[in-house]
Amino acid sequence: MKLIVRLFTVLIMFSFFFSCDNNDDSQATTTNLIYSATLNGANEVPANNSTATGTATLTFNTVTKAFTISVIYNGVTASAGHIHKAASGQSGPPVFPFSSLSSPINFTSDPLDASMEGDLNANLYYVNIHSSTFPGGEIRGQLIKNSSQGGSTTY
Repeated sequence: MKLIVRLFTVLIMFSFFFSCDNNDDSQATTTNLIYSATLNGANEVPANNSTATGTATLTFNTVTKAFTISVIYNGVTASAGHIHKAASGQSGPPVFPFSSLSSPINFTSDPLDASMEGDLNANLYYVNIHSSTFPGGEIRGQLIKNSSQGGSTTY
């Protein structure tokens, strides 16, 4: 009987020992990626001489696959605003139209598909604010992933 009690005790000790490890499955992981843009007339294609300026900050949630963006601008009366798809220095079609044009513009996307997420990570989207003076776009800024998150710093 003593042998059974000792074996049982050793078995419990081994079970306790092997069930404790350093793997903390509850560690928080980064679910948000930050992109930013500086908007001005020089970034337009073709460039213009507008003195208007702006900034945009986009937060992409890697779990929900949706993003929120805040666009702050001044020196322009916006007639339209969008996020377009194209590389820096190129023009592309609007993909995400802003329903409100008052600064600050706040917009939340629907979930992105894998292709759109890849384009976002490749810095292939830009913010464009249009006006009656520059109907093709008065100020533009390429959305660039924050370099501390493994993004490019090339504009």
